[in-house]
Amino acid sequence: MAFTSFNFLIFFPLTVLACYLTPANKRWITLLLASYFFYININPVYAVLTAGITLSTYFFARWMDQSGSDKGRRRLMITNIVLILMPLFFFKYFGAVNNGLMSLLTGIGLRWPLPEISLILPVGISFYTFMAIGYTVDVYNEEVKAERNPGILALFISFFPLVLSGPIERSGNMLPQFRNIGRIEYSNLTTGLKMMVWGYFMKLVVADRLGLYVDVVYNNIAHHNGTSLLFASLLHPIQVYGDFGGYSLIALGTARILGFNVMVNFNRPFFSVSIAELWRRWHISLIKWLTDYIYTPLAFSMRRKGMTGIVIALLITFLISGIWHGAQWTFIIWGLMQGIFLSIEAVTNRKRISLESKYGLNKKPYYIIFNIVLTYILFTSSLIFSRSETVQDALLIYQKIFTAAGPLYIEKTTLIYSLMGVLMLFLKDFTDEYFHGRFEFFANSSIYVRFASYIAVIFIILLTGVLNGGQFIYFQF
Repeated sequence: MAFTSFNFLIFFPLTVLACYLTPANKRWITLLLASYFFYININPVYAVLTAGITLSTYFFARWMDQSGSDKGRRRLMITNIVLILMPLFFFKYFGAVNNGLMSLLTGIGLRWPLPEISLILPVGISFYTFMAIGYTVDVYNEEVKAERNPGILALFISFFPLVLSGPIERSGNMLPQFRNIGRIEYSNLTTGLKMMVWGYFMKLVVADRLGLYVDVVYNNIAHHNGTSLLFASLLHPIQVYGDFGGYSLIALGTARILGFNVMVNFNRPFFSVSIAELWRRWHISLIKWLTDYIYTPLAFSMRRKGMTGIVIALLITFLISGIWHGAQWTFIIWGLMQGIFLSIEAVTNRKRISLESKYGLNKKPYYIIFNIVLTYILFTSSLIFSRSETVQDALLIYQKIFTAAGPLYIEKTTLIYSLMGVLMLFLKDFTDEYFHGRFEFFANSSIYVRFASYIAVIFIILLTGVLNGGQFIYFQF
């Protein structure tokens, strides 16, 4: 059940009503039932898998709490992490590894016993797997107590606004909220609806409209010239931002209406002046998870290596990020490119700060604009790999961009609607970034401006949005 489906527009108000009618101390039960219904509506088997991971996580966390030795606690933590990861590795990576070995051995004349395998990836498994691992590690580190109520833990792992595509929440933030669910308040209702409306705008008007153009070009690389491929490549990051940023806003909005505060997942990433800053604004929940559970322990263990240790930790962290995104070489190269960009920034950071301070560059508009554009170009260059089906396709795109210029492929209606939506999105992000609080529409003090803003955005969604749009891009991860 996608957020953009008609079923969700029926399901969600009924869930809010059911929560409103349920006594506060039993509301978690209503939300747990709603979350599993939401997930079962996609595929009942997925819910069985989620329940299995929940039970494993619950019992191992309780056993860790009861264990008297650190060695025993560590053994329990590692065992549970392995159990949590097994379904993810099987559904996401087993087929790719098996097919790769089959191709390799067939190429040298040997027979591989297993046939080519293609498995359907359970929706959201990468996200709730990371949440379960994070909870397990937090219990081991004694940052949170093992949850005694299995239903509360089950709600944390399956909470329907987050289960399909994040944000990757932390147990320290969500478990206390699930234990003490408050009333459904009017202020939360209005704030949540604002988030949802703008999220739908980002998804249906920006992402899905851009997708009509980007997909046509990328699905026919051989038939498009370098100019069209470059233009589609420059639009693709905005498409992903509209898609995943829109999903995240809808998720935040639905959670807020129900009375929960969920972490922000995007914060105007295309005004970043470096790749490091972009990753503090883009998919924030993932980068915080990777930083806390992968990068920081690695960097700490290699602290004696100085800058070399930091570079190695960055490369490993973003290699894991690439593998997490997909079991293809395209994602691995994308992750390594991000790690290389960040490593270069880390190595040159002192000299850069010294130059910026000496000449006051950070206050000069031309320097800021140059860094924003450079950051966007570097990020775009890496996304060419993650968007391409194969490494060969990505290399062909690069080749055509530099050697095969030509007339731009134009589909007038799609581009007009798309660029109108992009302009509105960037105008809002620009005013929020540099003139925060001065040009408010949804939060304007005048009820007439607020009401007109809601009506205008909803009208634009209905008029120009792709209302039969497909799934969110990040559902595949």
